[in-house]
Amino acid sequence: MVAKDEAVRGGICVRIRVELDETLSETEVVIRTAQFGEELALIQRSLQQMIAKPLIFYKGTSEYFLRVEEILFFETDGSKIFAHSAEDAYEVKLKLYELEDYLPYYFCRISKSTIANTQAIYSLDKSFSGTSRISFYKTHKQVHVSRHYYQLLKEKLREMR
Repeated sequence: MVAKDEAVRGGICVRIRVELDETLSETEVVIRTAQFGEELALIQRSLQQMIAKPLIFYKGTSEYFLRVEEILFFETDGSKIFAHSAEDAYEVKLKLYELEDYLPYYFCRISKSTIANTQAIYSLDKSFSGTSRISFYKTHKQVHVSRHYYQLLKEKLREMR
């Protein structure tokens, strides 16, 4: 069975098609588009929030329920993963590769050990030696961008702005 719907918003035509297939064991959402824009970002965020389990942050014996938007970056420290907000750091029980699948589109891998919130980036400084450093809004915290991930980050920042 196929259900179809069509809507026009802001001059953009969006076609929605739902296909029922009894042979599938899980639901798959595929969006085809010519370019990634704000409308698509909103759809993606809405879908992620509907299906995502809340991310729990730990510090000492306490659990914290922060909004993911408040997190500047995630980084590994030994075998632990820490989420950094402007003021604090919290442990997360997921691995970085699991976080990559979980986090909204505006988070981007910037090194083997770090994922950054591109919406929180204030500046990207590149030195002559080829290393790069990210500074975030309203905090002293900074992280390094590896050469391997630099271009990916630049593309993500262009998409976002």
